[in-house]
Amino acid sequence: MPEHVVIVGSGPAGWAAAIYTSRANLNPLAFEGAVTEDNRLQGTLPLGQLALTTEVENYPGFPAGDLSEYYRTALPSEHHWMIDMHQKEGCSGPELMHLMRQQATNFGTKVVTDDIVEVDFDVHPFKLKSMGGQEIEALSVIIATGARANYLGLPSEEKYKNAGVSACAVCDGALPRFRNKPLVVVGGGDSAVEEADYLSKFASTVYLIHRRDELRASKIMAQRAIDNPKIDIQWNSVVDEILGNDTDGVTGVRLKSTVDESTREVEAGGAFMAIGHTPNTNFLEGKLEMTDKKYLKWTVPFRTNTSVEGVFAAGDVADDYYRQAVTAAGTGCMAALDAERWLAAKGL
Repeated sequence: MPEHVVIVGSGPAGWAAAIYTSRANLNPLAFEGAVTEDNRLQGTLPLGQLALTTEVENYPGFPAGDLSEYYRTALPSEHHWMIDMHQKEGCSGPELMHLMRQQATNFGTKVVTDDIVEVDFDVHPFKLKSMGGQEIEALSVIIATGARANYLGLPSEEKYKNAGVSACAVCDGALPRFRNKPLVVVGGGDSAVEEADYLSKFASTVYLIHRRDELRASKIMAQRAIDNPKIDIQWNSVVDEILGNDTDGVTGVRLKSTVDESTREVEAGGAFMAIGHTPNTNFLEGKLEMTDKKYLKWTVPFRTNTSVEGVFAAGDVADDYYRQAVTAAGTGCMAALDAERWLAAKGL
């Protein structure tokens, strides 16, 4: 028998979709991703990008505080290791994702720790194949595979992730570790300027690092960066090394000139990468309509429909603008309701 709903992905969008479809008695099957070295290196392990972050201050319903006793009662004993790691200052990314996963399984979501690597949307029921060789038929599919942040690829960058290196100013910029300190933003497009402008509310100075002598951002955004007295644009420069130590995390960056071989060091309490995201849609090439940046297209206004009837998209895999946990969870809910209503309309 085909599954009523198969959910591919396990970030906030995927688990929200699982919660809603399981409560609707659709018995969803969720592929949360495989635990492989390749997935670790590219940041696509189960539980999504939020599992790679530390403090989460902006997810509604989780104010700062000691959540130890809540975790003790909300999570099964095999996950009580989180209690010992809990910082007692609110919810962390991994904690929030484990809570979402548990909520979905409480309602009966079936979870498989594997990647979907092939799909056939030309037939119905749809056919999907996992990396482990499992073949599944599905009456509807929700794609929630997210998008991974692009990084420079420096070993020092990897070392200081969550210790001063971030790819989301809105997520992390207001954290105490970054306040009233000089910060670095790497990039030259609209997103980089937006990140620098946002961080200027908290930082003493924001160094915007760009490899050319002119920003790629739109004219109005570029002028905003130039006019902001707290943004110091470092032209013709690239980050050669992230500097830091085990106690303080990031303490600065070493910059290298793109016009000569000179280097210089800039003091900074954090380094924010704003060089784009890559949606996790490789396995969907030629199967669903995408944007020129390879994000899935929503084909109906204010709905999560894709170009194939019965296939829906939720979260950052279709959103290159907001990219927040709460918006991803919201579209996960929407995709679940869209799938439920589509199945009902088809009598499936």
